[in-house]
Amino acid sequence: MTQAEKIISKPLDTAVLVLGDSNTLSFAAAVDPLRAANRRAGRALFSWRFVTPTEAPVRLTSGIEVHGTPLAAVEACDVLIVVAGFNLDAHATPHLLAALRRLAPRAGQIAAIDGASWLLARAELLNGQSATTHWEDLERFAARFEAVETLPHRFVQSGKFATAGAAMPGLDMMLRLIGEHFGARLAQEVAGAFLHDPSQPADLPQNPASRQSLARHHPAVARALALMQSHVETPLSIAALAARLSLSPRVLELRFKAALGQSPKATYLALRLSEAHRLALDTSLPVQDIALATGFASQASFARAFQKAHGRSLRALRQER
Repeated sequence: MTQAEKIISKPLDTAVLVLGDSNTLSFAAAVDPLRAANRRAGRALFSWRFVTPTEAPVRLTSGIEVHGTPLAAVEACDVLIVVAGFNLDAHATPHLLAALRRLAPRAGQIAAIDGASWLLARAELLNGQSATTHWEDLERFAARFEAVETLPHRFVQSGKFATAGAAMPGLDMMLRLIGEHFGARLAQEVAGAFLHDPSQPADLPQNPASRQSLARHHPAVARALALMQSHVETPLSIAALAARLSLSPRVLELRFKAALGQSPKATYLALRLSEAHRLALDTSLPVQDIALATGFASQASFARAFQKAHGRSLRALRQER
């Protein structure tokens, strides 16, 4: 019997709290994976209801209106998904923050997409947790919420809380939630229904979405990333990278910390393991060949790194397809 067949008898009660001025794509990233999971499974794995801060409907940035149950009327849920976008200070009313604090202990899991991590942080729900937000706001978020460990990752899982930097990382976060509850195979099927490849690991920095910003504000880091991506099979040492950029290794380290919040070594490893994940799913190459193609001379060290990054071995990942 598969993990998906060992599910609980009733669907997961999912409350989708939607704030005005949210992006339509972020809204869809929260809801459509639930619909697709039910359709692919042939039964109701999730039941969901739209929730709004008050009795009034909310308007997305596209002009679409969302009608829902007032947040004050929600007593509990298995999963709470919060979707927010712009004008966060205006939406973070004392009434909303108090309602979030009331509901949080009664929600099994809490996920936040795009600007929603700001609301959870304003409600002090993320204190002592790790979290992310949209790459444009990472520095401001970190400065404002010192009790939160701010990470530049695409999405972050920390205890019962999951936060995603934007719509597409939000989709990947939802796929992981589906996989955790109902198995990786169903999550892959849902991704396939969207013709989406969720192969980028959660802890890859948000630099693909911010490459233009990096080029403007951190040109050395942008050039270093380009060099890393063109030297996956034969990785350059950090000293060699720095020399090609006419920098010292120490200066390169500081610039990566300022731009991405992590070291060049960690970033390089994440890029290589992301490519290993893609090769595992898109090709039939043996494990040894994938290890060599991503710069690992030792199959054992590759296996350890892949397991740590992706939560399962390469062979297990292929068996789940």
